[in-house]
Amino acid sequence: MRRGPALGAYLPGSTPAHRLDARVKVLLLVMLAVASFAASSVAGLALAFLSLAGALLASRTPPTLVLRGLRPAAVVLAVSLLANALTLVGQPGLSVAGLARGAMAVARVAVTVGLALVLSATTTPPALAEAIGWLMGPLRRLGVPVTDVSMAVSVALRFVPLTAEELERIRCAQRSRGARVDEGGVVARLRGWGQLLVPLLVALFRRADELARAMCDRCYTGSQTSLVEPLRLHDWALLVCGLAWAAAIVLL
Repeated sequence: MRRGPALGAYLPGSTPAHRLDARVKVLLLVMLAVASFAASSVAGLALAFLSLAGALLASRTPPTLVLRGLRPAAVVLAVSLLANALTLVGQPGLSVAGLARGAMAVARVAVTVGLALVLSATTTPPALAEAIGWLMGPLRRLGVPVTDVSMAVSVALRFVPLTAEELERIRCAQRSRGARVDEGGVVARLRGWGQLLVPLLVALFRRADELARAMCDRCYTGSQTSLVEPLRLHDWALLVCGLAWAAAIVLL
C-alpha cells in the first residue's frame, strides 16, 4: 500500500493556501523560484526557506512531502554537490568554497520543488490550468492556442498522480508474483524495472485513449473559454508583498 499522498496530487482542505486564487499562487511561485536562483548569499536563501516554511504552514502540507519530492533527484543533487566540492586542479582534495556553492545549489532546488509541491497540493488541476491560461492570455494575439495549452496542462497534471497510482498497482501485482525490483545487482534491477515500465506504458496509453473518446463524445473542440473573475484587492496586495519579498531575497 502507498504511504502518504501521491506526489503532485491535490489534497483537499480549507486552509488559507487552498482559498487563495490560483493565479496569485502561480505568480508567487514564479517570483520566489526566480529569486531563489538569483540569490547569492546565505541570508537570501534563508529568506527563501522562510518562504517555503510559511507556505507549508499556510497549506498544512507535511514537510515529508518535500523530502519525497526530492528523493527522485537525490542522486543528481548528490553528484552536483560532490562535483562542486572536489578539486582536481592543482592539489586534489575537497574545497570548502565549492562545497558551499554546491550546498546553495541544492538549497535552491529544494526551495523550488517544495513551493511547486505546495502549489499542486493546494490547487485543483482545472484551477491551475485556468490560471496558466489567464497568464498566457496575451499570447492569443500571436495566434497561440491558449485554451488548448491550458487543457493539455490540466490533463498532464491530472495524469501525474494517476501515473504514480498505476505504477504502485503494477508494482504490488508483480511483487505478489514473486518479482523484486529492489533486490539484486544493477542488471537485475534494470530488468525488474523493465517488467514494470512496459505494463505502465500500456496502461497509460489505455487511459489516454479512454480520455480522448470521452472528450470526443462530449464534442470538445478546444474553443471553449471560461469566465475568469478579476483579481481582488487583497490578491494584488499579496502579489506586491510577494514581489517585495522576492526582491529582498535577491538583494540580501
